[in-house]
Amino acid sequence: MSILQSIFLGLIQGLTEFLPVSSSGHLAIAQNLFHIDTGNSILFNILLHVATVLVVIWYFRTDIWMLILAVFGMIGDAAANVRIRQRNKTLSQPVPLRRIVKNNYRKYALLLIVATIPTGIIGVLGKKLISDASSSLLVPGICLIITGILLLVSDRVENTVKIPQDIRYQEAAIVGIAQGFATLPGLSRSGTTIAASLLCGFDRMFAVRFSFILSVPAILGAAILEIGDVGSETITAAAAGTYAAGMITAAVVGFVCIRIMLATVRKRKTRYFAFYCFAAGILAIAGKFLLRG
Repeated sequence: MSILQSIFLGLIQGLTEFLPVSSSGHLAIAQNLFHIDTGNSILFNILLHVATVLVVIWYFRTDIWMLILAVFGMIGDAAANVRIRQRNKTLSQPVPLRRIVKNNYRKYALLLIVATIPTGIIGVLGKKLISDASSSLLVPGICLIITGILLLVSDRVENTVKIPQDIRYQEAAIVGIAQGFATLPGLSRSGTTIAASLLCGFDRMFAVRFSFILSVPAILGAAILEIGDVGSETITAAAAGTYAAGMITAAVVGFVCIRIMLATVRKRKTRYFAFYCFAAGILAIAGKFLLRG
């Protein structure tokens, strides 16, 4: 793989990870159509996704920091409640227990944890299926068309105002299941999770923020699972430079695309991405049969 091919794949990753058009689907299509040989480098794929995760962490750093504090706060209050229960056994006037979920960020953190669980289960169980699906144009093509349908549906959902304190854990689990299925190439992770969030009644802007922050544990978890498959893959100095070029491209383009996606959902214009998904899906399916012929 040349440095230009690496930059090209980084551009695709940055554009499609946050815009609702499926990064895995486009990477699979690009590699199949343009015969880009990455040397079956699992590490390169991991690094591209890590680059976009770092962008999410930086862009939503305030929210993520508050979520981290919320988690540690809940752990601290839970530990305090254990001690309070022990002391209450010897007191005539029991001391009230601390409330664990007492603000929006604590509820937000729990919703993310609940949503991550089904994503992880589906990702582990479907790992082989996902890998096989990426080697063909047919599956990404079909999934891109499904993504387009989801985007059209999400544009038509009425505005709702559910923020963390109003959202049920079952609804977070539904979004997590949607994200799990979105590991299929061509099924956009952001498009699927945002559509699921809106259908569950999430506030539009919160739906986007929830979707992007939810991607952090999902992508990092997938990267950790894939690291074991890297094996004895050797990285030369030239390859390191090539990989770095792809990562930097993915990060810079991804940062811009987060801003675009936030504005697009707020203005209810995801239908334009839907039309693109339909066209890309049809082209991928056609390419599958043309290449075979």
